[in-house]
Amino acid sequence: MIILSTQELQKSFGGDTVLRDISFALQKGERMGLTGVNGSGKTTLLRLLKGELSPDGGVLHINKDSSIGYLAQNNDIDESLRVMDAMLEVFQEVIALEKKIADLEQAMAAARDDASAIQLANSYHRLHEQYQQMEGYAYQGEILGVLKGLGFTEAQFERLVGSFSGGEKTRLSLAKLLLQKPDIILMDEPTNHLDLDAIAWLEAYLNDYKGTLIVISHDRYFLDHVCTSIGELIGGRMIKYSGNYTDYQKKRAITYEAELKAFQLQQKMIAREKAIIERYRSFNREKSIKAAESRQKRLDKVELLERPVDEKQIHFRFEARLRSGEEVLKVRDLSKSFEDRTLFSGICFDLRAGDRVALIGKNGVGKSTLFRILMHKLSADSGYAAFGTNVDPGYFDQHHKDLNPHKSVLDNVWDSFPRLQQHEVRGALGLFLFTGDEVFKPVSQLSGGERARVLLTKLMLRQNNLLLLDEPTNHLDADSREVLETALADYPGTILAISHDRYFINKFANKIFLMDEESITVYLGNYDDYLEKKNQPQAPAQEEGGLTRTELTRQKKRSREEKRKLKQLEQALQDCEQAILAAEARCAEIETLLADPDTYKDAALAEALRQEYAQEQDRQQSLFAQMETLEEEMISAQS
Repeated sequence: MIILSTQELQKSFGGDTVLRDISFALQKGERMGLTGVNGSGKTTLLRLLKGELSPDGGVLHINKDSSIGYLAQNNDIDESLRVMDAMLEVFQEVIALEKKIADLEQAMAAARDDASAIQLANSYHRLHEQYQQMEGYAYQGEILGVLKGLGFTEAQFERLVGSFSGGEKTRLSLAKLLLQKPDIILMDEPTNHLDLDAIAWLEAYLNDYKGTLIVISHDRYFLDHVCTSIGELIGGRMIKYSGNYTDYQKKRAITYEAELKAFQLQQKMIAREKAIIERYRSFNREKSIKAAESRQKRLDKVELLERPVDEKQIHFRFEARLRSGEEVLKVRDLSKSFEDRTLFSGICFDLRAGDRVALIGKNGVGKSTLFRILMHKLSADSGYAAFGTNVDPGYFDQHHKDLNPHKSVLDNVWDSFPRLQQHEVRGALGLFLFTGDEVFKPVSQLSGGERARVLLTKLMLRQNNLLLLDEPTNHLDADSREVLETALADYPGTILAISHDRYFINKFANKIFLMDEESITVYLGNYDDYLEKKNQPQAPAQEEGGLTRTELTRQKKRSREEKRKLKQLEQALQDCEQAILAAEARCAEIETLLADPDTYKDAALAEALRQEYAQEQDRQQSLFAQMETLEEEMISAQS
């Protein structure tokens, strides 16, 4: 069943036409990813579908009674509320029904005659059935599950929304949207500000979601694992492809080649016909002139094909000016604290020539801080990091602090390479799509993606033999990310990159460094290999020489302790599940008694049952929360 469709949707801002002919349809339950270069109109389309903007032309149809939820890039959650209160707003109808049921219970306990008791009991039974249909018993558990899945702790539930960072507020907006369970969800970059665990949780949640989804994302791994179709915005139009992102890439290449070939063949045919018409006319005879006019009429009726749009892509390669020694980097017992908080301690690892390593870990574990220590932009509290012979490191800072916002694009690059001629600098910038007067634009006026391209230009010109890349794919569109991956594939040096882009990690990495507060664990292979090994019961592969002997001994001891803890957690989880079953059974018994009018002949008994029922409900909620905590601890113990 089609739940949403558009026909020739159009939208302009001033004289700039952003969308000129958007026509597509979505089936109920379909999950479509929106792709396209930055500025192609993806966010504008979502705002049109949500009703925040009005189209200049075309038709938009959404099924009657279908609810729409929208996650914008900017959060829209009330900052004056506590986190839990902000989430409870979603369930006001259920909470109001709870109050009615509680009032009825009190009224039944106070009923003075059988007729009133029967009438109240019937009302109670009807409301209770409605409460069950609305899954009223589950909403508190849902809130806990969604908030914890997106990386919030119970200690944060009582904090005001306004006390969180911008990224955390966006995560809270996402949590509230998911709890609303609209028929159609519109999402603009939902994986921004999520760590890898939270993204994996969101993927699982959306795959179980029964509604329809339209999502803008540069996270190609996310699009691969969530989407059932891809809509590409190009030249103000949409081309829709069935399948996930990988399917789209293959079909897109085939479609482009077929359209380009058809266009070129038609152009050859038109050129040939025009030449024949001109030759006939040159004869200047009545018969030849009529033949020319006849062919011209046929030619005028030909429906001209448009040349398929080929969006401009950046094109560059990384080279290494020097060859490094075999030992590129040695890190031993590195630690760093800020005020009373220890970010990490005892960090040990080695990099060898040719390693292509992805550094991953939870947000806040200190990955970017580690890079700043390696680049001598920050001092460690203890331990040391030493580069090997002839190692020349280059650094990509995700916050673009190496750029002077007051200087032009050209001067930002030229100041770092004063020996180059202007045409050489402009040539390098041209590879990253900075042409003409664009090179004189101040960096302060650039988008995030444009700033990233300036930094990549400088990195390319430096020709370092070690690249330290901190979230290099942030702000880049999908095509630019693919070009970066190709450049890194041909790079002869060593790479250590922080990234949440799992698709990018799969393309370049041959090792994964998983960082926590106390150690770095080494996994051989790319991200998919890491997931496979991480989910296996045996310990992950360790790199020889990657850890000190003291750290290896400490890990073995920790492993034995974790096995004992795991058995204890399994037993505790079984006990918790049994207690939940017993509580549910007792609640069912009490519900039967409370639905019986005879119960209210004994007011004390009715009141006692009502109190016990409330206690059993509270006990269930507490047990569910305890079970979730135990499950999280088990996952942590198994990883």
